[in-house]
Amino acid sequence: MTISKEVVVRFAPSPTGRLHVGNTRTALVNWLYAQKLGGTFLLRMDDTDDERSTEAFAEGIKEDLTWLGLTWDRFARQSDRLAHYDAAVEKLKAAGRLYPCYETQDELGLKRKAQLSAGRPPVYDRAALKLTDAEKAEKEAAGITPHWRFLLLHEEERWTDLVRGESRYHMASLSDPVLLRADGRPIYTLASVVDDIELGVTHILRGEDHLTNSAAQIQLFKALGAEPPEMGHLSLLTDAEGQGLSKRLGSLSLEQLREDGLEAMAINTLLAKLGTSDPVEPRQRIGQLVKEFDISKFSRATPRFDPAELKALNAKILHETDYTVVAERLLGLGIGGGAPFWMAVRGNLEKLADAKLWWQVCSAEIDPLIEDADYTAAAAAQLPDTPWDKDTWSAWADAVKTETGRKGKQLFMPLREAVTGQSRGPDMADLLPLIPREKVLARLKGHRA
Repeated sequence: MTISKEVVVRFAPSPTGRLHVGNTRTALVNWLYAQKLGGTFLLRMDDTDDERSTEAFAEGIKEDLTWLGLTWDRFARQSDRLAHYDAAVEKLKAAGRLYPCYETQDELGLKRKAQLSAGRPPVYDRAALKLTDAEKAEKEAAGITPHWRFLLLHEEERWTDLVRGESRYHMASLSDPVLLRADGRPIYTLASVVDDIELGVTHILRGEDHLTNSAAQIQLFKALGAEPPEMGHLSLLTDAEGQGLSKRLGSLSLEQLREDGLEAMAINTLLAKLGTSDPVEPRQRIGQLVKEFDISKFSRATPRFDPAELKALNAKILHETDYTVVAERLLGLGIGGGAPFWMAVRGNLEKLADAKLWWQVCSAEIDPLIEDADYTAAAAAQLPDTPWDKDTWSAWADAVKTETGRKGKQLFMPLREAVTGQSRGPDMADLLPLIPREKVLARLKGHRA
């Protein structure tokens, strides 16, 4: 990627809910793009919908991004910039590109229904442009406040999309977009373009559901005297069956995934690779994803987000994680044992909290699993004295084998089940030295210890 100007990208969520995997992917791609090119990552809250936007959701979005490591260089919120949108409205009105419309939602709905019934596309017919000044005055005297539409030029807009390549859209197939509601509130389309211009956004990376919106916005950039940013439209995620993801699906919110014990780097890694030609492999640090990032790797194919793949990746990342990375979190879970414990159990974890089971095995009381009390009693008689090390398990097993004649699974499984209360788990050569000898001895005799 060769970029000749400073890169400024933005992630612009509406604080009407928490982040989900779909818009998190958009945030991540923008952040990685900025990091790769030494640019600026702007976090902008698109909060002009004051009926649904809340400060609690805004703070939740910040919390989610911070947890992922997606820190922002600049911050803005649209509710602080209303005067800027008013100025843009006046400029567009003066240029003849913004015109008042007086139809109600019901009237517009009837028009769309009639057009569809006649086999025509439901494009606004620009009837408001035919109103005389007297007719407008009559409507306003009757208490009808207009909404305002942007007058599109019916020509083809073309751009080189960073993901989709050469793109084009003829504007005659679009309705003139509403930029200002009847109550005077700006629509997203206007506010976003004004912000992108004034905040210096150079590249817009977002979902392909914004394609037609982008075409209209390109004209709006030009109408306001600005060069449109470069654009890239990512294919939208689907679920494992190829169905669309809903942002209301709570199980895929960042908040829920975090509560479920998923690692931030598992989410970052999977979302950074979905839709690219790169394999999904465990990554420990987000800097690795920056080095590997290239927007040209994203294809137009539809990527599938599979929670099972995320869980498997989460386990692989934990299996390779150094103790220093998780030390504080383990202590927060009440887990001790330091690096020796972590190294013994990490290969058997799907989530970090799973380590609590093995810490209980090492330090608390458990119920041993014993089917043959005579065998475990014989094994107890062969239990070596401390201190124990990695060779203790094999030395003990050899002694029990000599004493009882057992071998293979019949030798090892009853010992594991008695000592840990589990039929599977970490390598006993690593785990046994972490358990006090008196606990092992008591468990072999069938006691809760």
